[in-house]
Amino acid sequence: MDQEDAGARAFEFHGSWREFAPIAFTNLLLSIVTLGIYTFWAKARERHYLWSQTRFIDDRLEWTGTGLELFIGYVMAFFLFIVPLGLIQFAIQALAIRGEDGLAGLLIVIFYLGFLYLVGVAIYRALRYRLSRTYWHGIRGGSDDQGFGYALSHLWKTIVGSLVLGLLVPWAMVNLWNERWNRMSFGPYQFQSGARVTEAVMLRYLLYYLVPIVLFIGGIVLVFTVGPAMANSPEGAQAALIIFLVVGYIGFFVVLGLIALTFYAAYFREVVSKLSLGGLDFEFGARTKDWLMLFLGNVALVVCTLGIGAIFLGYRNWAFFVRHMQAYGTLDLDDFTQSTTREPKQGEGLLDAFDVGAF
Repeated sequence: MDQEDAGARAFEFHGSWREFAPIAFTNLLLSIVTLGIYTFWAKARERHYLWSQTRFIDDRLEWTGTGLELFIGYVMAFFLFIVPLGLIQFAIQALAIRGEDGLAGLLIVIFYLGFLYLVGVAIYRALRYRLSRTYWHGIRGGSDDQGFGYALSHLWKTIVGSLVLGLLVPWAMVNLWNERWNRMSFGPYQFQSGARVTEAVMLRYLLYYLVPIVLFIGGIVLVFTVGPAMANSPEGAQAALIIFLVVGYIGFFVVLGLIALTFYAAYFREVVSKLSLGGLDFEFGARTKDWLMLFLGNVALVVCTLGIGAIFLGYRNWAFFVRHMQAYGTLDLDDFTQSTTREPKQGEGLLDAFDVGAF
């Protein structure tokens, strides 16, 4: 099967918000009535619709995960990981009150390292679970790796990435992406990822990194330059200072957010473009302006509906992802056999508990 010869996009999304609206509103009402317990079933129902409306080459995807799997995964994560971490945090406070700062400091380090490790487990196992419940032509993905090795890499690479004042963060992000996907497969084929930190990615990160420093220095220079001129009018100076602080505070996060968006757009294009499966190579075409329009649209949707519109964010994000995703190359269905990887029995409990992204 040659996607390029077919002359059509490899990925297409056929859903509509009008079809999705009854699902979204029903999920919202049932989640409220059940005090949030139905959230897991709501997520499974939402994914079933989104996957079924996504066509890859010549067949639509199928989501086979259940709300019960997600619920069991969350409960297990809560009692096996969240409760122990909460007890450690309580012990830290107790030791600090008793004046045992040394032991309290040691527990803080253990808590931090344990948290980073478990976040790595959460990200890895969520991706493995989602691939194992995603079917195409009756064939699923997955991994036999339990994710403990990846979690260890996530731990030390995150720490190393924060060294040298955080300048190695892009290196950590790209390397963890490669390691995560190189452990995954779909059907008989192993994913291959060889992304690297390109010049474009690094320059955008440096811009994000240096802007706060430049703005801080600029603020100091402005104060020392304009300050003496305002000394003759204390009331006017006070008002001007307040306006400057408010505008500067808002402007700082707006500018920093826009630059962060340009960095993530370049990063995501790079890592996806170096991902392959069998004879297929993937590509993600969204530019910074596309990410910005998605973000502004999501914010406007939530604000203008007083928060109710948040039920459509999953739909919008999935549609955005699929419509900018592309694949090139060939795939022989005769050689496309069922995956032999283990199927996890429960869902992404740690991911829900820590509220971190998987993809």
